[in-house]
Amino acid sequence: MRDEIDVDVTPAYPFSWQAAALNAIMRGTFKPASGLLLRTDLGFLAASRITALAGRVPLRLPVHVRVTPAAVPCPGEWVRAGQELDESKVLLYFHGGGYFSCSPATHRPITWRLSAATRRPVLAVDYRQGPVHRPAEALQDAIAAYLCLLENGHRPADVVLAGDSAGGHLTLVTLLALRDRGLPVPAAAVCLSPWADLTGDPRTVNRLLDPMISAGRVEWLARRWTSGRDPRDPLLSPVLGDYTGLPPLMVVTGSTEVLRDEGRRVAERARAAGVPVTYEEWARMPHVFAILADLVPEARQVYAHIARFVTAAQNLSSIPKVAQDPPPEGSRAEPSAGEFPSPVSSARRDSAA
Repeated sequence: MRDEIDVDVTPAYPFSWQAAALNAIMRGTFKPASGLLLRTDLGFLAASRITALAGRVPLRLPVHVRVTPAAVPCPGEWVRAGQELDESKVLLYFHGGGYFSCSPATHRPITWRLSAATRRPVLAVDYRQGPVHRPAEALQDAIAAYLCLLENGHRPADVVLAGDSAGGHLTLVTLLALRDRGLPVPAAAVCLSPWADLTGDPRTVNRLLDPMISAGRVEWLARRWTSGRDPRDPLLSPVLGDYTGLPPLMVVTGSTEVLRDEGRRVAERARAAGVPVTYEEWARMPHVFAILADLVPEARQVYAHIARFVTAAQNLSSIPKVAQDPPPEGSRAEPSAGEFPSPVSSARRDSAA
């Protein structure tokens, strides 16, 4: 059963013309715009307000999708797609946006499809963001939302965490924080194009190939969020974390995105700690391509892959296992000096399913 999810997948879908067109559009619009704004505090504030306004544009959802406010310690929303969901289970979702933009509303194209694919309600958390708040406060909100689910009767084995980009970062640090505090961890976690390295080290891979994200702007934002703190703290750079005792993990990346190797390195470290990992690298897909499912065929296909992983991980979590104590303080290992294999070692599978 573990072999089902401890795999590398290179999906073999043909590269669609829709994906090619969107890559070209983003290269000419979104990438230069972010490169212009994320240079100064004033530009940072302007970018935050622009995305906040964009998030108010109503998105047309299928008639079977229901969105209701969430009564959790921090604001959010429940997203349910379909009528026959398993209400005993839940997927806790953290949206991306660099910790300063976007919201549960902007990410409904992802959350409703996750609900439909996994046949469970999705709780999308509207955690605190910049410019006013910092990632540490977002982590407090994420942990509070998870504990609220447990207090309301959900078992840890029935909860899956997921997030994209900065939300993928929040997913990883939430897992590490829960483990380090001796709290029960969820059944599994899914990270879409996770931002996992805030050390500020220059990114050389895919700097020119990424159609959407500017490596220099990611580095600028990382310096802002780590100011006054040790950027090598795993709760800031989970790529350096010790994943011992964490649940099965799925990491989805695009082959040309500038954050690709952060996802690879997370998968490598988790596997080294004994965590089953599904690592998927989709050819020429942009950052968080799952949000483009209304337009890009490949983006629609990824939800079936996520559903298979969640089902297999849920089945694995139901098998009794010997409890493990959390690692002692200061036991987190530093990353190996070697280059990350391409792609991750362990099993490998090409998939067109």
